[in-house]
Amino acid sequence: MKIVGNYINGESVASASTRTAPVFNPATGEQTKLVSLATVSETEAAISIAEQAFHEWSRVSPLNRARVMFRFKALLEQNIDQLAEMITLEHGKVLSDAKGELTRGMEVVEFACGIPHLLKGEHSLNVGRGVDSFSLMQPVGVCAGISPFNFPVMVPMWMFPIALACGNTFVMKPSEKDPSVIMRVAELLKEAGLPNGVFNIINGDKEAVDVLLNDSRVQAVSFVGSTPIAEYIYATGSKNGKRVQALGGAKNHMIMMPDAEVDQVTSALMGAAFGSAGERCMAISVAVCVGDETADRLIDKLQQEIADMRVGPGSGLAEEAHMGPLISKVHAEKVTGYINSGVEEGAKLVVDGRGFKVDKHELGYFIGPTLFDDVKPGMRIYKEEIFGPVLAVVRVGSYQEAIELINSHEYGNGTTIFTSDGDSARQFCEQVQVGMVGVNIPIPVPMAFHSFGGWKRSVFGPLNMHGNDGVRFYTKMKTVTARWPKGQQTTNSFSMPTMK
Repeated sequence: MKIVGNYINGESVASASTRTAPVFNPATGEQTKLVSLATVSETEAAISIAEQAFHEWSRVSPLNRARVMFRFKALLEQNIDQLAEMITLEHGKVLSDAKGELTRGMEVVEFACGIPHLLKGEHSLNVGRGVDSFSLMQPVGVCAGISPFNFPVMVPMWMFPIALACGNTFVMKPSEKDPSVIMRVAELLKEAGLPNGVFNIINGDKEAVDVLLNDSRVQAVSFVGSTPIAEYIYATGSKNGKRVQALGGAKNHMIMMPDAEVDQVTSALMGAAFGSAGERCMAISVAVCVGDETADRLIDKLQQEIADMRVGPGSGLAEEAHMGPLISKVHAEKVTGYINSGVEEGAKLVVDGRGFKVDKHELGYFIGPTLFDDVKPGMRIYKEEIFGPVLAVVRVGSYQEAIELINSHEYGNGTTIFTSDGDSARQFCEQVQVGMVGVNIPIPVPMAFHSFGGWKRSVFGPLNMHGNDGVRFYTKMKTVTARWPKGQQTTNSFSMPTMK
């Protein structure tokens, strides 16, 4: 059986670790590979290689670093079918969704191609007589990224393209559940002209993560995952003097106002709730309906659409499925447990996805689309992030009640409102305590030239992913104040310097 090792100094290398984790095809339940879980010494070696490579890479001009990103983007486009297939075989999402993930990741690469402009800094002439002031945006050094299973390419691309373009080197720790595609991406980076050692991959678990968090040579850490782990990453990295951006969990609400078009809302919710089997941090998992009539219309239409959904393997079918399996047997059992909990706590189970079987894929990790009505704020299926194809409908009597519901939740990642009333939408954008907001948009994921990140316990750290925040995170600002006097007499001064 193939064993996935590490990617160090420009090549794939076998690990000396005696610890491994299985890699499965979620559609079949078949184990396809093993991934070695890197040792402490292997992780430290990757950091050492990245530190050595930093001295040369940081001196490469921003223009030439951008040219590597341009070539990398072209190679991603040329290999998109292969990369999408690799994602599908280890994650389970359907091919069109995998290609969508790659496209969103490539958009960050496109943004990174503009790094010569983004690093220009600021300049002020004559802040004092003959004195100029200007800023330099310089790389921070060795950076690390820790990414989740649900976007094995897109989330790493939120991190390393901007970090590399800014002149840093990088150690990536991807999820051990679907490690293969990022290894192929590393090969494409090398083919694009990235020098050896600038980008490295350590496949591992908490042991490797703790090395990255505690090693003084690592200057910055980026993370996306669950809130408890994000909090740990932020606390540990910050304690050790690192800059940290750690994105955590979510419970994204969508308000449906009485004036919203039910067909439009239903179409949006089907993809937002059940796309990628709900394994998205921006999935809409709660529909907040203002008024019982609004809820009844939505529930009726959702039932019709769910009945027509195709659930099956991500590839290999004549007609592509709408939704694939979950990532693992353990996670499928966890989601099933949430559905059981919703029933036990009194929510109305309108569509039951438990026990879903796909012909010729009976051992796959499938759960059908699941719909609850009459969900109350105290229920587990409302409070906690399920990360599966489970949509909860909450009924409220007014817009204000809906806003209060969202603002009182511990998470504040993404939210959206569907309405034909501009005043309601404008109030929503101002009043809602959430980082990413949509108006008649199902999943309000910002484009790469804006920044991605939530509020409250959905994010730890002051700077978000990609966009201008990404450039700020991966650079240190240095401000220079300079004067070039010619033959001017100077005298000692012991007062606070001022510019006159």
